[in-house]
Amino acid sequence: MSADTTRPSSGMRQLAGIALFAVAVACLPLVTTSGAALNFAMMALYATLLAQAWNILGGFGGQFSFGHALFFGTGAYIQAIAQLQGGLNAWLALPLAVAGSAAVGLFVGALSFRYGLKGSYFALVTLAFAEVFRIVALSVSFTGGGVGLMVPLRESVANMQFATRAGYLWLVLGFVVAALLVTWWLRNSRYGAYLQAVRDNEDAARAVGVNPFRIKLAAIGLSAAFMGSAGAFYVQVFQYIDPAIAYGSVTSVEALVAAIVGGMGTLWGPVLGAVVLHVLADLTRNLFGELPGINMVIYGVVLVLIMIFLPRGIAGIGLSVRQLWAGIKGRRHD
Repeated sequence: MSADTTRPSSGMRQLAGIALFAVAVACLPLVTTSGAALNFAMMALYATLLAQAWNILGGFGGQFSFGHALFFGTGAYIQAIAQLQGGLNAWLALPLAVAGSAAVGLFVGALSFRYGLKGSYFALVTLAFAEVFRIVALSVSFTGGGVGLMVPLRESVANMQFATRAGYLWLVLGFVVAALLVTWWLRNSRYGAYLQAVRDNEDAARAVGVNPFRIKLAAIGLSAAFMGSAGAFYVQVFQYIDPAIAYGSVTSVEALVAAIVGGMGTLWGPVLGAVVLHVLADLTRNLFGELPGINMVIYGVVLVLIMIFLPRGIAGIGLSVRQLWAGIKGRRHD
């Protein structure tokens, strides 16, 4: 009875937290005009969007993907191609990028889940699809091949190209808030309960009438859609995309590491993980900028340490510490 009565209030507190987060970040350009500070906040939110997208499928659905760059790159290329070759406005290209990424996610999910692929098999399938798309992007002309595509700079709100970092900050904040709201829904809805039941025990979930195929398919569609929005955002900020950026492993690693470090299957874990890793990336870039790939090494070390000492991530640090202390006290009594 107590769980039923506290859950609605807990859900409202989470919504209030999302609202406070949105207001606080939105007001940041009113507090400081520092380009460095706004750029840091913008890129931290971008990393949060990647992590939240992965968290929907990996954290709540238990389907670990090593190739989420597949959806990121698809969204990025659709955003660029729709403007350059389709003549569409950037705002009109955005829903196409999101929908296209979701469609690719549904296609990969239908093939994978129909044949019962999960665990390491599913992870390798997503990695393989990302590599296939990278090779295709290198080979065809409409993607620019290895040269890539460059979106011309035409600064205006109508073109989704802003004169300052504040505009991009508000844009990516909108994506992140939408992802947070979906995550909140997963934590408090019947579908979210079904998804977590499939994650914990697929056979038991099927025995009580849950259709794992449909549940996981919807999750990968949602996850891919948000990853596609991150790709579209990247194109608008940097005005350039090529196969290595679009479908390379760096984006996939950044998404999954931030979610795992912060805390999988949690509301705020990906936010915490993205900020921590972004701080580490900036420090690493300043200290070891001449060493290529050092940030990936740092990510790997942080991931190993988190998995050993904080298996629930940063968001679960309180519970992890309490359990560690309880174990120490238990050994003392023995």
